[in-house]
Amino acid sequence: MNDSQRTRRSAPPEVDRERYPYRMKDLCDLTGLERQVIHFYIQQGLVPPGFKKGRNMAFYGEEHLERIQLVRQLQHERFLPLKAIRAIIEGQDDHFTPEQRVLLSAVKARIGDSLGAPSQGRRTIDVAPLLEQHGVKPHELVQLAELGLLTTMVEKGVTRVPEDDAWVLELWGQLRSAGFSSELGFEVKDLAPFETAVGQLFEAEKSMLTERLADLPPEEVAQLVMRALPLITTFITRFHEVKIRNFFSALG
Repeated sequence: MNDSQRTRRSAPPEVDRERYPYRMKDLCDLTGLERQVIHFYIQQGLVPPGFKKGRNMAFYGEEHLERIQLVRQLQHERFLPLKAIRAIIEGQDDHFTPEQRVLLSAVKARIGDSLGAPSQGRRTIDVAPLLEQHGVKPHELVQLAELGLLTTMVEKGVTRVPEDDAWVLELWGQLRSAGFSSELGFEVKDLAPFETAVGQLFEAEKSMLTERLADLPPEEVAQLVMRALPLITTFITRFHEVKIRNFFSALG
């Protein structure tokens, strides 16, 4: 192999600057996001990686800009967790019929703030005081968000969470205070089975709602949902206790 061949093989690929006109700094300027946030989106598979020119050099196009703006919109306006955003991006979100969507929209309007999104949007708060108050570490906050248990966003360098997600941090802090420490091997990832179980339960509930109540007026469906929610919550709590009690009773 001669020197010219080596040069051709080792030369970095040429960049189509019409397709990839942006550098990372440009994306930051255009979206108002910090470099770390965009890199996090890429690491989570929410935004495709850029065109690599070298080890630490990448170029980006309109598809990257549009995807970042979509993720930001879903996260900041609809407060969706990363798992839900990823499902939407990958085309795995719910496939309701037009009639089912009309019914669900009408039910949401009647349920109001109790279950649907508040009309004025969800209020966000600085997460730093919550972490200190409940003894939650920054990396645990990241893990809770990755698990889909809460939503985080960065505004002007400040990490914020929806105010009604604060209970997750409080609960995790209470688990730590109860003795479930890192020294004993307990971590945020141990909540994954509970997230999965509740997710599967919700999918079953959603299926029953859309399939069996489709012919009822929205007002009646909304009333059924509001009546059922506390009853189902009580059933889950009590039945969980029954399972634990029966387990120890069976030991003799």
